[in-house]
Formats: sequence, structure tokens, C-alpha cells
Amino acid sequence: MIREFDVMRLTDSIERMCGENACDLPYDVEQAIASSLDLEDGEHASALLSELLENARVARRERIPLCQDTGMAVVFLDVGRDVHFSGDPYEAINEGIRRGYKKYFLRMSVVGDPLRRVNTGDNTPAITTIRIVPGDRVTVTLLAKGFGSENMSRLAMLRPADGLEGVEAFVLETVKLAGPNACPPLVVGVGIGGTFDHVALLAKRALARPIGERHPDPFYAYFEESLLEKINQLGIGPQGFGGRTTALSLAVNVAPTHIAGLPVACNLNCHATRHRQEVL
Repeated sequence: MIREFDVMRLTDSIERMCGENACDLPYDVEQAIASSLDLEDGEHASALLSELLENARVARRERIPLCQDTGMAVVFLDVGRDVHFSGDPYEAINEGIRRGYKKYFLRMSVVGDPLRRVNTGDNTPAITTIRIVPGDRVTVTLLAKGFGSENMSRLAMLRPADGLEGVEAFVLETVKLAGPNACPPLVVGVGIGGTFDHVALLAKRALARPIGERHPDPFYAYFEESLLEKINQLGIGPQGFGGRTTALSLAVNVAPTHIAGLPVACNLNCHATRHRQEVL
């Protein structure tokens, strides 16, 4: 049976999540920082992690943004195939962004043209990806993507012969090149496979996975754990001042690819991995 869905529900949900994303560090991220603090024995690393936790508490209490970069809105919309929208979902999402960024006094960071650099004034448009899934529900995932970490993200078209070692080397190199510029401790999203455009989307989606949740395939779950350990052995540490915690989490998404290719993308996020999800 077809379910009629009023797109204004998207607008209301996105508007509310804009404020939550800006002011409330997700529970999984906060817990990961707290757990990392227990592992640190360096003075600078411990102090910086403590400051990040205090920053989260102040932001939540005072209802002010965690960071001055309140991000570009990235929206993943999983739409049940039995859903019929009563309007334009893209416009509904952008209206939610407009309202949310204005209501919560968030910084407008989007320019309408990448070269002429004129601010749109309302933080739209959101980068929206719609996927059709079974059922009659709509799942909305909103990421507020800051560009300190986004700018340090990379993509490569490796050779199939490079294999697992090549992917690992590329991710480690990306984190090394980012250094302190991506505001570690990081959350690292890795995409492997697909095509040039699709692999970046795989990496971006990986950032929305709850911290600590492993890939369902044991092969990739082990790879995630092993690669995260190697990243944390780099010694970059919180905010680049050294320590055991360069990354809080690493998640891998994979897709089929061509016999001649091995696309890989590494999308970095700072410690304020701001993500919210609602099922409507």
C-alpha cells in the first residue's frame, strides 16, 4: 500500500536536527573521546581531550555551536519504495536548512558558485543523495560537514595489484598529510570500489556509522580495526600535539568495481563528527 508523505515533515525534521547537530556532540563521539582520555598518558594529549569534552558540555548547556564552522549540510535520504511524496523533497530539505541555520544563528558557509564565491546567505543548497529502499518509511541522515577536515580528504584510482596494502598505505598517507589541519582526533570514512564518483560517496556514508560499529563482513571488520590501530600509532594525537589518539574511529564501505580498477577514497572528519538520523 502506498503511503502519502507530506514533505513538510522533512523540513521540520531537518530544521530541528540543524540545531542539535550544531550544539550537541553525538553520544557515541563523546563516549569515544572519554574512552580515549583513559588511554592517554601524555600531558598535552590528556589536556586537549579534556578540553574537547568541556567544550561539548558548554555547547550543550549554553546552546551554542561546538565549532565556528557549522558545516555544509549533507543529507542522505533513504526512501521506502511504498512512499509517495506530496511535494519536492529537495526543496523541503533546503527549506529545513534555511530555517534551521537562521533559527539557531549558525554560520552561513555556502557559496553559490565555486569560483565567483558569492554566499547564498542561507547555507543552501544541501548536498542531498536519495536512495530507494524497501518499505514505507523515510530515513533522514544529516551531517554538518566542516571543511577543515573535508579539505584534507583524498581519492585515488589505484591498480588492482596494489591490493589491501595499497589501500592501507593510501589511507595512512592521507592521515599523515592532514596532520593537525583536520582537527584530530579524527573519524575516518573509507570507500573502496565502485567508480570515481561512487567511491567518494561510499566514504562519506561511512562517516555516519555509529562509532564502534564494525563492518558486517569479518574480513573488513578486521581491516577496520587493524587500520585504526596503525593510524593511532602515527603519534599525531589530539589537535596534532602528539599522543595515542589520532583517530576515534574508522569505517569502511565497499562496492563492486571493474576488473581494471581499485578506486579508494578517504573522507576525514574532525572530532566533532556531527550527525543525526531520524526515521519518519
